[in-house]
Amino acid sequence: MVMHNLQYPTWQNGALTDEGLFSRYSLDEDGKLANLFWRDSESLKDYEWFGDVLIFDSTYKTNVYGKPLVVFVGGNNHRATILFACAILVDETIESYTWALEKFLESMNGKSPVSILTDGDEAIRNAIEVVFPKVRHRLCAWHIAKNVCQNIHDPLIRKEFHRFIYYPFSVEEFEQRWKCMVDSYEGTKGDWLTMMYNKRTKWAQAYFVGAFLLAWLVHKDARECITI
Repeated sequence: MVMHNLQYPTWQNGALTDEGLFSRYSLDEDGKLANLFWRDSESLKDYEWFGDVLIFDSTYKTNVYGKPLVVFVGGNNHRATILFACAILVDETIESYTWALEKFLESMNGKSPVSILTDGDEAIRNAIEVVFPKVRHRLCAWHIAKNVCQNIHDPLIRKEFHRFIYYPFSVEEFEQRWKCMVDSYEGTKGDWLTMMYNKRTKWAQAYFVGAFLLAWLVHKDARECITI
């Protein structure tokens, strides 16, 4: 892909000038638009103040172009959601997500967040490891809780699983309670529980004790925070 910079001093049709507008795009092999990233100057200021925790979320095919729309959001001191940047991508591959994260880092003058919240998409996870290898990555609690309801039908296991998501057990307590849960209840989706156990360092509160995360953002889904 070919990458280009867009640096317009003003918007068209007499709109307000934003000399701090940052935008990048890439073209495919046919010279057509592939990926597009942008953020304005106010978003840069917001990120400088409130960019320690970043939500990186892809709302697939919710725009007129039928393309993945990526939103970069965070929270301010009033517990309000703030938009840092957006990107429209050609697809949901590791390469496209990596491109978007690299443009985001470039647009924010190289400042990395302390923690990132995402859903469970593997391509996003791998892209984060490429661009932000030292940043704490946590899976969105809202998505985890939703998946619990879809995969676990025993109310006792659901209740215990929600404790694992939100309660600050020690790692040792988590491991003991998890073993008891798996051994005590029948009729569970063993493969799903095994998968979630293998990802436990990305979602269980026991592994995030002392980590900097905005508690209210951990409990909210980015799609609930922003309507585009």
